[in-house]
Amino acid sequence: MSETVKYLLPEEKIPVSWYNIAADLPEPLAPVLHPGTGQPIGPDDLAPLFPMALIGQEVSAEREIEIPEPVRDVYRMWRPAPLYRARRLEQALDTPARVYYKYEGVSPAGSHKPNTAVAQAFYNREEGVTKISTETGAGQWGSSLAFAGALFGIDVSVFMVKVSFNQKPYRRAMMETYGARCVASPSEETESGRAVLAEHPDTPGSLGIAISEAVEVAAKNDDTKYSLGSVLNHVLLHQSVIGQEAIEQMAMADDYPDIVIGCAGGGSNFAGLAFPFIGAKLRGGTAVRAIAVEPAACPTLTRGKFAYDFGDTGHLTPLVRMHTLGSTFVPPGFHAGGLRYHGMAPLVSHLVELGEIEARAVHQNPCFAAGLEFARTEGIIPAPEATHAVRVTIDEALKCKEEGVSRTILFNLSGHGHFDMAAYDAYLSGNLEDKDYDHAELDSALAALPAVAAE
Repeated sequence: MSETVKYLLPEEKIPVSWYNIAADLPEPLAPVLHPGTGQPIGPDDLAPLFPMALIGQEVSAEREIEIPEPVRDVYRMWRPAPLYRARRLEQALDTPARVYYKYEGVSPAGSHKPNTAVAQAFYNREEGVTKISTETGAGQWGSSLAFAGALFGIDVSVFMVKVSFNQKPYRRAMMETYGARCVASPSEETESGRAVLAEHPDTPGSLGIAISEAVEVAAKNDDTKYSLGSVLNHVLLHQSVIGQEAIEQMAMADDYPDIVIGCAGGGSNFAGLAFPFIGAKLRGGTAVRAIAVEPAACPTLTRGKFAYDFGDTGHLTPLVRMHTLGSTFVPPGFHAGGLRYHGMAPLVSHLVELGEIEARAVHQNPCFAAGLEFARTEGIIPAPEATHAVRVTIDEALKCKEEGVSRTILFNLSGHGHFDMAAYDAYLSGNLEDKDYDHAELDSALAALPAVAAE
């Protein structure tokens, strides 16, 4: 049997700068609008929520932004992350495709999320912030910010989507181990949470609701800032270390991807891998297909509308132009909790509209089937979110076999599934349902988009 091949970069190859794709966009992003006035927001509007350094990164058009040495020092705990050629998977599929994966599950929290959590905690500490509120879906972001908060002496409060809070108790325990406080959302602790519970007492929760609760806590407490684990420009910026390392590692393999694949909920791990490759293409480099894979039960890119919308259910956040299912949309409780967000990162959405990114939606049973095939050949059990990327990678590899062509496929294995074995158990016992969204609820949510969405 062919052996899996690992490509490791030396420590000095940890990127010294983050890559900002905004510098290479052929058309700029639409402005972010104030929810009250409908006018473009300024730095002062965001100051109650974020430290000024992150606000500056959010609006920056510089191609490279230097990574502070204290952040790189923490990165050294697990970066550079390995890149593998999945020869055992290739052999099992009998495909002429060359399949590679960048493995982000080697971080202390087990996913790609610490790449931005560490940076955000650092900048908050530099501004004297001692408390951060945030939300989390499956718990990977909450675990990562809890880890980063412990390193930089910041108290972290996490509002975890209720269905995932119940499905993944060990994620909650992990956050608490790092010293964070974890609350099921919607909760009785905020006005926005109480409002949702009054109308829908049995709601499974959503990331939009959890964001409202976390934003409310930050807005009402001068000693607390808010932190988001995906969607925003500065978050995608921090994740660019993934793709920058992958470019170096593909050169070590004397190869270059024809196709780059990542799962997409808010867009951060997909963008982290794909944006450096897309940016190289936009600057006249080698063409690459980039495929963002989302759950069929929350099909933001494939079914949503490209429009201005709120990032949260309680309408406390600014308005951003993105692919959205509507801020009031609550997806069913499928196991890929990190992909249950109603919106998509504006930068990812913008590049989809420009034709630089393809979108694909898949159900969870085929994803778990792909996760099993990957685990039984490559040995790593993917997180439910990452199985979406595995599924489409296998599909593309089999397409190469059908067409008799060899292509190079690179995907991001964004995290391991060690805390998600209940989901695998449900799949193995035949109890995993392919849930579909409520079409009437989606139509209602889209009909309620802000009036500016018509522009």
